[in-house]
Amino acid sequence: MSLIGAIEAGGTKFVAALARRDGTLLERARIDTRAPDQTFAELADWFAAASARHCKIAAFGVASFGPLDLDPASPTHGSFTTTPKPGWSGANWHRALERFGVPVAIDTDVNGAAMGEWMAGAGRGKRTVAYTTVGTGIGTGVVTEGHPLAGASHYEMGHVRPARPAHDDGWPGNCPYHGDCLEGLANGPAILARWGHDLSAASEEQVALIADYLAQFAMSLALMHVPDVMVFGGGVLKAPGLLDMLREKTRAQLAGYSAFYDRPLDEVIVAPQLGDDAGITGAVALGRAVLEGQG
Repeated sequence: MSLIGAIEAGGTKFVAALARRDGTLLERARIDTRAPDQTFAELADWFAAASARHCKIAAFGVASFGPLDLDPASPTHGSFTTTPKPGWSGANWHRALERFGVPVAIDTDVNGAAMGEWMAGAGRGKRTVAYTTVGTGIGTGVVTEGHPLAGASHYEMGHVRPARPAHDDGWPGNCPYHGDCLEGLANGPAILARWGHDLSAASEEQVALIADYLAQFAMSLALMHVPDVMVFGGGVLKAPGLLDMLREKTRAQLAGYSAFYDRPLDEVIVAPQLGDDAGITGAVALGRAVLEGQG
């Protein structure tokens, strides 16, 4: 029996799991995201102990925060690039897992989550699925017929800049690169810095402003990729009323232009069916693809 080491790496926590090829999780653990050396050492130690309890790991699938160098021909493939996460630029996934001597498939955390929802969640049976996480950061992965989409590198949709609505107070945003891009206005740390509380304790007007930003993004996503399903997850989306407000405002933004979306959006803009397991499910899929490619 060959097992897959699956990793969902976020800015706040890592989820590590040992899985069979069919996706059955044998063990899982949470590891707090600290400095790379500390986090990677704890991660590798956990996998070594877990594989000793079960069976040797044959491949790893990693769904990670970024930005990442995902060019297979690059000498720094698997490295973090211009990440705003202090200390993580230059950290490399291949070095982190080299002690196991097995293939490592690496993609973004949102592509992993999109893969998970396409395979076994809200996007099952659909052609194109977009997954957007709104939490510590904001990012989107798009999967079409089981293949994550990318250009020269992975998408960085969380850094588009939304228009500021008339009722916006002009807060400058907190993205270290762009100020008031979507991530700098609507991620969890931005909301906390702006109002002193998270969105679950926000006023209706504050929730509506975040919904305005996200609806502009959802309209762009609809026009550029025309996904069958737009899954919105992450901690911010757990705020009461936000998902419904996002649907209403997206419909208003589209203004009837796209016939596919000229209908109630409760079956198009949805919460993850896999909940917090979307990313780790996708990481297992990445590892399984490596094994299947080997025969």
